[in-house]
Amino acid sequence: MTSNKILLICLAFIALTACNAGSKRQTNHHMENEKRTLVKLETTMGNITVALYNETPKHRDNFIKLVKEGVYDSTLFHRVIKQFMIQAGDPDSKNASDTAMLGSGDVGYTIPAEFNPKFFHKKGVLAAARQGDDVNPEKASSGCQFYIVTGRKFTEPQLLGMENKINEQREEALFDSLARQHMKEIYKMRKAGDNAGLLELQDTLEAQARELADKEEKFRFTPEQIKAYSTIGGAPHLDGSYTVFGEVTEGMEVVDNIEIAKTNRADRPIENIRILKASIQ
Repeated sequence: MTSNKILLICLAFIALTACNAGSKRQTNHHMENEKRTLVKLETTMGNITVALYNETPKHRDNFIKLVKEGVYDSTLFHRVIKQFMIQAGDPDSKNASDTAMLGSGDVGYTIPAEFNPKFFHKKGVLAAARQGDDVNPEKASSGCQFYIVTGRKFTEPQLLGMENKINEQREEALFDSLARQHMKEIYKMRKAGDNAGLLELQDTLEAQARELADKEEKFRFTPEQIKAYSTIGGAPHLDGSYTVFGEVTEGMEVVDNIEIAKTNRADRPIENIRILKASIQ
């Protein structure tokens, strides 16, 4: 928890104004054994095949629907960041000029988040893009935009530090939520210049946030995650915030080549990299 929360209280004020377990295990086991749908992305740099997870059915079914409707045909990989990911699926990119700012296109709806602890942001996974937490606290996915993780490798100490940071952020989020419940009180004290009252409230809310955080299970990377992130790499800071719903089964070398493409300041490749056609296999 950071020491000065009065600033966070002020920022929160500004933001405000401007089935049973047994059957579930059987269902999950059944889904694991179902054949995964394969989708081929034919791009200007080669073909990429992704397998869609049955355990994220809303994302799977939506992706299949968009592929069949041709939504991804002729779209660009409009955002490419080395050692991170390649992003595509913006419908506005189909006929975009070379100077157009991309990334805001959509299909008019979002998909509810489908977080599954066994799916994480290791290299090669397919995940859904989304708007930020400030306007999308439910972490709902974009109806069409997706990314494939390239990432980088991390050491175990780096992952431990990341765990601690994630837990601190969770506690701060609890503090912010509590602060929003006291907005009228905070406003009155600020208006009256009652800094002592603000400090006392801050201490109270910090204690409450710590108590709530202690009741929750701390975030920890699993042995599988640590092994993957330290050997093949990925983007662990995205875990639990973006829905992972598939993985590359063929053409990872194409993904790697797209990742190193030269880009402009907006991370858009200088030379267009296009999905010519997406099809169900």
